[in-house]
Amino acid sequence: MGSNTFGRRRHMCEWADLAADDTDLAAVLAEGHGHHLSPFHLLSVPGMSAGDQRTCSELWTRERRVTAQVERDALAFTFPPSERRKIRLGYLSNDFHEHATAHLLIEVLEAHDHDAFEVYAYSFGADDGLPMRRRLMAACDRFVDIAAMADGAAAQLIYDDAVDILIDLKGFTSQARSGIALLRPAPVVVNYLGYPGTMGAGICDYVITDPFLTPPASAGFYSESFAYMPNTYHPHGRRTPVGDRPSRREAGLPDDGFVFCCFNQPYKISPQMFDIWCRLLACVPDSVLWLLDTPYAAGNLRSEAIARGIDARRLVFGANVGQAEHLRRLQLADLMLDTSPFNAHTTASDALWAGLPFVTCPGDTFPSRVAGSILHAIGLPDLVTDSPEAYFDLAYALAVDEERLADVRARLAANRLTAPLFDVTAYTADLEGLYGAMSARHRAHLPPATIGMHG
Repeated sequence: MGSNTFGRRRHMCEWADLAADDTDLAAVLAEGHGHHLSPFHLLSVPGMSAGDQRTCSELWTRERRVTAQVERDALAFTFPPSERRKIRLGYLSNDFHEHATAHLLIEVLEAHDHDAFEVYAYSFGADDGLPMRRRLMAACDRFVDIAAMADGAAAQLIYDDAVDILIDLKGFTSQARSGIALLRPAPVVVNYLGYPGTMGAGICDYVITDPFLTPPASAGFYSESFAYMPNTYHPHGRRTPVGDRPSRREAGLPDDGFVFCCFNQPYKISPQMFDIWCRLLACVPDSVLWLLDTPYAAGNLRSEAIARGIDARRLVFGANVGQAEHLRRLQLADLMLDTSPFNAHTTASDALWAGLPFVTCPGDTFPSRVAGSILHAIGLPDLVTDSPEAYFDLAYALAVDEERLADVRARLAANRLTAPLFDVTAYTADLEGLYGAMSARHRAHLPPATIGMHG
């Protein structure tokens, strides 16, 4: 069974054969046949360990690494010591346009210290002509469109630009070009932000992370050395306006009743989590569950709700709208419910920015711990539960106890402009500290090692 079939079923919330699929996946990994199994698909499968995810990444890239080594030998990149005072950063992505990654990163790019760093961007995505693209270009010292270049030519360009640290923002996500990082066109290569997991041996030296996300004991499940941010690895700015709250009717919500919501993509919704959500709907009278309207998935989710004894009309589907409109409508929800084992990422920090709290239940893998990392960084660790039962209990308690929910919302409002999560200036300084440490180790001819607060 290939990744495409498996991925399509999850995207459509077509769950009838999921348990058998997941058993097949485990067998494929155990037998070492995972070179056709995208590591990205594995992130949303319950029961897959961080070790399984590393195995999958290394099987996926096994043949590519062999091919890349031949090209690397031909390119013969060498990195003599640089006399340059500034560290030259190269950010590599196809999301340098109106995209979630761009929204997360733009204020970091704008906050970089240009006395100490030069910021280059290598874009292999479309120029959508929208304001975010212009803003990204303005934030960088050099912005290069490499969309038409082959991996080898792009790597040669990055090498010729004498980039000190190449930062791969895509990993194994959709339209990624990990082949460029595989050619090692910079002395230090970093896995950051776009892909929540290890890329496997031979690609990146470091992964930007934090102590909650990847505790030191989990190091064996990652080929990269940990570069620890002190609070959260997840950036989010303060300059995006939330806007005026629309009416419930405008958003397609009933006039009354508690609103649970989850705007994650449907492939992140597991049957086990949906069981809990339907239990909440059954226990909280007149409540509704507000979800993202996606083709093919909505009908299946309605059917799954009916199968669990829930009136399908209690599922409300909201259109896929732009960032500004999304932040406006989030203010109408009462509580966001996180997914597991693939958490909300941008969706989580956007919710908090709009004043909407959420409940999460972390596992042992990177993608299952992102929302917990984000909640710690906004000073709400009490919303991080330790089991599915505790997740249900907390969500239920917040839905039926107005005072308790009001207290959480008040703390979120108070922390919004003081806690680390949205403090881009401090975040960028911490990130630059990691880049400086990486560069210093390279200049001292030291191999990558854990850096940051545990280093």
